[in-house]
Amino acid sequence: MARPARCRRICFEPKYNSFAPCGAENMEQVLLTVDEFEAVRLIDYEKRTHEECARQMGISRTTVTEMYERARTKIADCIVNGRMLCISGGNYALCDGSAWRCCGKKCDRAGYGAETAGKRKEDRIMKIAVTYENGNVFPHFGHTEQFKVYDIKDGKVAGAQVMDTNGSGHGAIAGMLSAWEVDTLICGGIGAGAQTALAQAGIRFYGGVSGSADEAVEALLAGKLAFDPDAHCDHHGEDHHHENGHCGEGKHGCAGNGCGRQ
Repeated sequence: MARPARCRRICFEPKYNSFAPCGAENMEQVLLTVDEFEAVRLIDYEKRTHEECARQMGISRTTVTEMYERARTKIADCIVNGRMLCISGGNYALCDGSAWRCCGKKCDRAGYGAETAGKRKEDRIMKIAVTYENGNVFPHFGHTEQFKVYDIKDGKVAGAQVMDTNGSGHGAIAGMLSAWEVDTLICGGIGAGAQTALAQAGIRFYGGVSGSADEAVEALLAGKLAFDPDAHCDHHGEDHHHENGHCGEGKHGCAGNGCGRQ
């Protein structure tokens, strides 16, 4: 069995979710994960070495190099071929301020996330929604009939209620989540259309999750949630059926001219 990928540590999430060429329409989209973004930020923007970046992110230098080269290729593809760059997803956790040369004033001077630098991830989560059916995580984001929405206070579940989607599609569902002031989603599969809607609503997600909804939320709060950052959907028409029966639809995503964790 393959060893699970180590979660990458980042100081804060990007301020912007997408970049696109002016005047272009119906662009193809390229997804840059948040951990890939962090590697580029540390190496190109802060001028750190690959070894320093690895220490900051809590991973190996080899992994950093692979992520960095992959990210640079994606950025070049967007610049050369006029594609939209979307920053979303990836296997990462927000730093609690204890990492080597992390956060604090350094982030403030860089102009990134001064108001959130050094905050723990759980302090920033206000509401978590889970695609829901009979106590478990429902595997199809776009087809879920219910969400269980958890109120989070001081890093703990303070309350929860089950909400109906009334048969709405993924675009309308994202609007519902936003109206419910949800900022974090746990789901099974999630595809490009849903990524777009979630990105526009500013909702981050953890895909490829199964099992008990309550246990998934507790695992997320404890930093131990097992998820698949590459959960996606092979689109075959409007129904988005995946060959294994699971609809995948990866946190922010893009479509059209706008944009909304291995």
